Parts: sequence; C-alpha cells; structure tokens
Amino acid sequence: MGSGMSSLRRSAASEIMGSGVSILRQRLRRFVSEYNLVKGMMPLLGLQVVFEYGRPGSDRPPVTAALLATNVLIFFRPGPLHRILPRTCDIAFNYQLFVKFMLFENFFLSPFYHGSEAHLFCNMTSLLWTGVMLERSMGSVQFASMVATLLGLSQGIAVLLSQCFSLLGDSTAYYDHHCIGFSGVLYGMITVLTGQSNYIVWLQGIDTLAKYAVWADMFITQALCANVSFLGHLGGILAGQVYLWLKHLFKGRDPLTLLISVCAGIVTSQVRFALKLLRSVLRQGYITGRGMVVYHSSARECPQGLWRCSTCTNYNSLATDICEMCSTMRKDCAFLLGQHHQAWCNGELSVEEIHCRRLDRLDR
Repeated sequence: MGSGMSSLRRSAASEIMGSGVSILRQRLRRFVSEYNLVKGMMPLLGLQVVFEYGRPGSDRPPVTAALLATNVLIFFRPGPLHRILPRTCDIAFNYQLFVKFMLFENFFLSPFYHGSEAHLFCNMTSLLWTGVMLERSMGSVQFASMVATLLGLSQGIAVLLSQCFSLLGDSTAYYDHHCIGFSGVLYGMITVLTGQSNYIVWLQGIDTLAKYAVWADMFITQALCANVSFLGHLGGILAGQVYLWLKHLFKGRDPLTLLISVCAGIVTSQVRFALKLLRSVLRQGYITGRGMVVYHSSARECPQGLWRCSTCTNYNSLATDICEMCSTMRKDCAFLLGQHHQAWCNGELSVEEIHCRRLDRLDR
C-alpha cells in the first residue's frame, strides 16, 4: 500500500513538473507574441555592433565581423543573393539523411541559416560577445581556424550522437528532425572560452562555475524552448571539449593549423623526392644502342670514363677509339694508328660523308 502511494506521488509529481514546464513555455510564447518581441531586433543588434566596434582606441576583430555579416546577409538575402543562395528548407541539416546521402552542402552551410529574426538576434548577440573576446585573445588567424574546426566537429559529433541514440530507440524521429543555426558553434566557442576558468558566474539565479555554466545554459534553453536542437547544442559543447583536449595534446598549437602544416609537409617532401629522383636520372643519362646520351649543364664537360667525338659530339666509352655514331677516330689516338686515320681525326668531314659512314655502319 505504501509503495503504491509513493509511486502515485512520484507520477503525480512528474506530471506536475511536466505541466509546469509546458505552462511556462506557453506563457513565454504568449508574452512574446503579445508584445511582438520578435520583430525589430536587428536595430538592437546594430547598436551592439556600433558600441563594440565604434569605441575609440579598441581593436576591431575582422573575423567576428565577417561572421556576423555572413549570417545576417544569408538571413535577409538581399538583391541577387535571393536567387543564388539555396532555400532554408533545402539546406536544413538532418543527421540520418546526411549519413545516407552524404549531403555535405547541408553539413557546412546549415549553421549559417536561421529560422527567425529572434533566432538570428540571439545567436549573433552571443557571437558578438564571445567572438570578440576570443579573437582578441587568440588572434584572427587562430580564431578563424578554431571556428572552422568547431563547425566541423560540432556537426560531426551531432551525427555520431544521432546514430548512437537511434540504436537505443526509434530512429524515425531523427528523419523528421532538421536543424539550422550557429548555436552549435557558439556552444563550442563558449566552452573554449570558459573551459579553463574557475570563477563563479550567475546564471538564471544559480551560482555556478564558469566551465559548468555552458551545460546549465544548454539544459535551461532546452527546457524553455521546445524547438531547439539538443543534439546540435550537445555536439557543440563536446566539440569545444575535444578542441581543448587537442590543443593541450599539441602543446597549445591549433589543431587545424597543425594538420594543414603536416599535410603540406608530406606533400612537399614527396614533391622534393620526385624532383631529386628526376635530377638523378637526368644527371646519369640513359644508354641507347648507339652509345650513351648524357645531359650536362656545360657543353665542355666530359663525364668520367667517356670521350666525346669532335665531329658529332656523341659520348663514347674509353674502351673504343672509334665513334659509334659517325665512325670518327678519337683525336688522341689518331697519330698512333698512322696516317690512314688522319682524315678521320681532322674533324672537318662533310655532312654527306658522315651520313655515308653511318649507313655503312648500319649495314655491318
């Protein structure tokens, strides 16, 4: 009897909690719709950008500004961009469909699309705050590399999580789940920013460590907003953790920059090896049926163990005193063999004579 009453109490408490969360969501949506808070947020974002970038004496991070401009332009699609850019419904990222069809366009472009003006405003406000701090501390090049790494890691980890969760239950829900927005990358950036911080922050009335605040923010956002992508946010946080681990593993060096440098080094070493091999082949020459053809930078240089004919400039072995190409005798041996070889050593044979001697040699 007591166990039955306790189970009833637990079920009633869970129903009350669930109804409380749903009521809170309904009140929040009603408040937003009544006061029309989702409209006209772009001027507020513009004021924040002006206050951040318009202060005298402060540096202006270019990568953060470029990311802001890219997201805003893709959302409003002014002028020819409306015809060039794909539609939001075509670019929305679905984890299971990506695994099945390898939709890399959706993989890389979906973070830059947003569903509403409020969605864009919240993400860009967070990007302005987080991006400026990170870019000023890391530098523009390393910050851009970090953003690219977090984008790929967050999307990839979300795909892996969807595969793992689909094995535990019904995978049909993941076929209907499409996500867009820059929030996954933003959660990764906040994780990198607060990953090694031990100071206390205040979050929705709760005092917590800064490195745990991003987890609390994810669960609070999931509780208040029903249409957010839990896997996308979780993938962003895990991507930030992986980035910090890789950076610690590589002793502070940026993982993407290190990967690019390693790949460039491998390609460069292979090209150098091929060029070295080609130079060695050209330096040694190759042997034909009529003698050895050798390449040298200087025409007067004679390879060791060979002598060059003064008539046709063919290289011949020292074992023979007669040129294999034109049958001209070697100069330093002409006087030793007698006067009947003198005509061969003067080096003034005509073209017809050389041609006839070649034909005679081939007939033999």
